[in-house]
Amino acid sequence: MKGGLIVFRLFLRRRNGCDRMDVDPAAKPQMICDMKMDERPRERLLAHGPQSLSESELLGILLRSGCRGRSAVELAREMLDQSGGLAGLAERQTRVLHATGLGPAKRATVLAAVEIGRRLARAEIPKRHQLDRPGAVARYLSLCHVVAGQEVMGALYLDARHRLMHEQEVFRGTLSRAAVEPRALLKVGLNRDAAAMILFHTHPSGDPSPSVEDLAFTRRVDAACDVVGLRLVDHLILGNGGRWLSLRQRGGW
Repeated sequence: MKGGLIVFRLFLRRRNGCDRMDVDPAAKPQMICDMKMDERPRERLLAHGPQSLSESELLGILLRSGCRGRSAVELAREMLDQSGGLAGLAERQTRVLHATGLGPAKRATVLAAVEIGRRLARAEIPKRHQLDRPGAVARYLSLCHVVAGQEVMGALYLDARHRLMHEQEVFRGTLSRAAVEPRALLKVGLNRDAAAMILFHTHPSGDPSPSVEDLAFTRRVDAACDVVGLRLVDHLILGNGGRWLSLRQRGGW
């Protein structure tokens, strides 16, 4: 009876792809359970803090276990390689999680962690006395608005001291700069009695370098802002993998 139970368990493990019997032991990645206790990611995190771990080790702790002859850290590294790092994982989360064959529990854990990161970034911005640091604003916008394969345009609306009053996506999808009118962007700001705004949009290509159309559109928005008494503080272009560009810093208009 005991022997049959062992065989049945081995069958289930092979069926789930988590114990491949045909893998060469010499080529098999080191599993976490084979590591010395003080070398395991979870134990190192508790002993030395999360800053002592790599991105793949942190993600591996969330996954808890690996599959198909891969440790949790190896599986995490594969996910990060496919997505271009943590920022890319936040952008392509659904596609990457399904491509790596994760089960519902692991997918739910990673999705929850990404959403916690977004909400922490969202909570940080309103506490700032002034939105005068383009890098911090761009990191926040990248977490909350960059979507793989889609172009997004919107604005952060500010008071006279450049504190955030409201944010809103105005367009999503495939945009033609020539067809976009500044009116929709300005209308939101006027309705909120804003004094200034930070325009942003994403580049699905991943490269945040501005196009000729981007520069021309920024000048149109700036001119329209002058007419109605709004100040265009900046225009941030967001690429993938956390890349961004400030047209104000670049001297784009």
